[in-house]
Amino acid sequence: MSAPRRLAAVLITLGVVLVVTMGAALFVGSAGVAPGSVVAALLGRADPEPVTRLVVLDLRLPRILAAALAGGALAVAGVGFQALTRNPLAEPSVLGISSGAAFGVVSAQLFGVGTGLFEAFGLTAFAFAGSAVAGGIVYVIAAGAGGLAVQTLLLAGVIVGIFFSSAIAVLISIVDTNRLGAVIQWLLGNVAPIPAAALAVFALVSAAGFVLVLASARRLNLFALGEDAARELGVDALGLKRAVFGGAALLVSAVVAFAGPIGFVGLIVPHALRMLLGPDNRVLVPAAALGGAIFLLVGDTLARSIVAPAELSVGVLTAFCGAPFFVFLLRARGPRVLS
Repeated sequence: MSAPRRLAAVLITLGVVLVVTMGAALFVGSAGVAPGSVVAALLGRADPEPVTRLVVLDLRLPRILAAALAGGALAVAGVGFQALTRNPLAEPSVLGISSGAAFGVVSAQLFGVGTGLFEAFGLTAFAFAGSAVAGGIVYVIAAGAGGLAVQTLLLAGVIVGIFFSSAIAVLISIVDTNRLGAVIQWLLGNVAPIPAAALAVFALVSAAGFVLVLASARRLNLFALGEDAARELGVDALGLKRAVFGGAALLVSAVVAFAGPIGFVGLIVPHALRMLLGPDNRVLVPAAALGGAIFLLVGDTLARSIVAPAELSVGVLTAFCGAPFFVFLLRARGPRVLS
């Protein structure tokens, strides 16, 4: 099968699975809504129970769209970071990028940034600044130790992540106690219904990050041969690093701004797809966008259903899946992932 046909087959398959998953998620939740009422609300038909429209159109549908956006963004960011470092352990939360973005969002909240349209851009800008600072520190630490050794890069990411987590703890200690519960819930990684204007900003920023990473996919394939080999083949290595890091940081920033720091999606999804589809980033990047959306949507549906009427944070579920997966990668692939 030719590469374009293979890509089309992968995207159609994942697209169908995503649509089916989104449809199924509309019927699941702690509020008991009859399937016929859900369909009537989606089709805009008059319903005898106004609460049905509230549950389906104002709560479940925006949350489903937010979960799909967040999952796709994190998975594509994971593909970008892994291709850039040439290591499958590289992931936004492991590299400290998510913690830096979270620090930026908490700082913005202390400045009183709200949830309107312009405030949504403000939150994302603070998150991007935090992730850029964290990524820059990690890069300087790793590069300063001679080259860009993966062990040093990962260790620097862990250290920077701990530093920013501590800084967040300092900030939230001075937050009004009435807001403390909401901040902690957000820090756990929690998808919630987002107003339409903010959801549009989320989608716009994510699309910009996705385009930057996708446009670099062919050069990332050459970069996998090694930085020197890529340069000999005409790749501008510095420009490539800036584009991919900028795109991945945009994706992570958008997710952290609107859903909180959700870990390990960018580790599990790219690695699983790489095993199924191979290492070609021209296929992997768009497939990760759909695969990540499916993964986090399933996780969020479970999070709001398995202990109903209470809810779990989806970040807790992804951590339960991701931590063992991280250990599996270390033990199964051994020194190869640390070289």
